[in-house]
Amino acid sequence: MTHKRTGRVLLIYTGGTIGMGISPATGALEPLDFAHLITQMPEFAAIPTGIDVHPFDAPIDSSDMTPERWAQIVQIITGLYDNYDGFVVLHGTDTMAFTAAALSFMLENLTKPVVLTGSQLPINQLRTDGKENLITSIEIAAATDSHGHPRVPEVSIYFNGHLLRGNRSTKINSEGFDAFESFNCHHLADAGVNISYYDHHILRPDFERPLTPHFAMDTNLAVFTLFPGIKEATVRALLETPGLRSVVLRTYGSGNAPQQPWLLDALTEANGRGIVMVNITQCAAGTIEMARYGGGFLLQHAGVISGHDSTVECAVAKLMHLQGHSTDTDFVRRQMSRALCGEITVA
Repeated sequence: MTHKRTGRVLLIYTGGTIGMGISPATGALEPLDFAHLITQMPEFAAIPTGIDVHPFDAPIDSSDMTPERWAQIVQIITGLYDNYDGFVVLHGTDTMAFTAAALSFMLENLTKPVVLTGSQLPINQLRTDGKENLITSIEIAAATDSHGHPRVPEVSIYFNGHLLRGNRSTKINSEGFDAFESFNCHHLADAGVNISYYDHHILRPDFERPLTPHFAMDTNLAVFTLFPGIKEATVRALLETPGLRSVVLRTYGSGNAPQQPWLLDALTEANGRGIVMVNITQCAAGTIEMARYGGGFLLQHAGVISGHDSTVECAVAKLMHLQGHSTDTDFVRRQMSRALCGEITVA
């Protein structure tokens, strides 16, 4: 299924710092008319790609992002899919990695670029990082390879000179311009004087198959982090939450946990009730190896499954997606151990 090139990119403005300005009344940042804002910037007149802006009706702080708003983004992309060569989603940084991961699962067999970006300073401020982030994101969204196919046909995050796989990214810095990194996955591209694309790391979809959007997301899950001295009552209260279907368990190192009988009993009982428990390391980089130490082996025996080298953001989004499409616990467990769109490294 070959898409005709249109020479246009759609900017989907959800909100975030990039489109904010200082309110004269309060001195606080508030959303501006982003479409009007970029028309006042001479840099955008020099971009050869046609640009349209599709703002949310009411721009939001990314702390207020929800699965319903992810579905709104998916609806915009799928409804206008044939009209654009690529899509740039302008988004606040706080939950950008969650959104990027969710969109990677919700946009099955994506054959066009969806680049998320934003900024640490509003785009109309003198020292903003927003202009470069946005201009380069547009260039990436419009780029093609030697076969005329989109250069990066997957969901990605572009920030501060680096293009990262969306479902491998995490926010690492709340102040610096280097806000994101993908510790367990090579960059898809790096931008300096030129943009260097690393084609062997970029996903290649079946361009003959259509895009299949998904909207259902089940949020009946929890994330909890182990720490020295954690109480049995705390763990049991979480695992006995009504309606709970899965847990992202943030463990030590390569997937280890205290070898306390009460903890293993609680996890075993939860597994018996059909709760999917996914082991994710607390470390910024590395993978889960539950057979390496006794603490990890006992978790495996209790029914906890490996999350491999997934980020927490991705594990959460993937569980929501799988639970939204199946009530079969075994299916969810099997799919969590498979790479659906480059989100984990599986031997």
